[in-house]
Amino acid sequence: MIVLSVLAAAIAPGLALLSYLYLKDRYEPEPVHTVIRMFILGGLLVFPTMVLQRAFVLAFGENMFLYSFVYSSFLEEFLKWFLVFFVIYKHQDFNEPYDGIVYAAAVSLGFATVENVFYAFLSAPSVSSLLMRAFLPVSGHALFGVMMGYHLGKAKFSVLHEKRQLVISLFLPVFYHGLFDYILLNANQYWMWSMLPLMLLLWTMGIWRLNRANANSPFRGFVREEEVNIS
Repeated sequence: MIVLSVLAAAIAPGLALLSYLYLKDRYEPEPVHTVIRMFILGGLLVFPTMVLQRAFVLAFGENMFLYSFVYSSFLEEFLKWFLVFFVIYKHQDFNEPYDGIVYAAAVSLGFATVENVFYAFLSAPSVSSLLMRAFLPVSGHALFGVMMGYHLGKAKFSVLHEKRQLVISLFLPVFYHGLFDYILLNANQYWMWSMLPLMLLLWTMGIWRLNRANANSPFRGFVREEEVNIS
């Protein structure tokens, strides 16, 4: 029973955040089986990431800045970006800007959930530390996914600016993820004074992107016409 309780506590935050982001899609929700597939693929990314991170540490040493912005941030976000771009970006189910958010967040939260399971079973955490991970690393991954997916959605439906948006879709998550990790690695008694403003900024930008992506949906007009006809 204890094992099941720990497993549930490790998995629940990722599934809860993914459900929230999925349900925020107002106009044409994605096929659940496709979202679950991306979630699972995101979880599987943890294993090659761990191997590559270890290789980077052995090759270049344990440097706090390099670990934050290269070994962790760049490597993790690039692999997630690569997966979304080559698996789902050209897929027929990716047919509105908000879809980028759903799929990128699914990959990010799959990754964060498997990380959380490893942490839960290898570190013997307390309930408070699991709650803290739900608030920080898991929600952080979700918000980096929202950022990535929003700009992937803009790239797909903006012919003139596709390349620029693709670069932004990788650069912004890498930058904010690196900043997030750097604050955690430099943690002292005042670290929350830096982390709380960052999380507030990330959530503010994330919610703005959710609303903006929904507002740009090509299905928005069709839904309104259906509502008028029904009424």
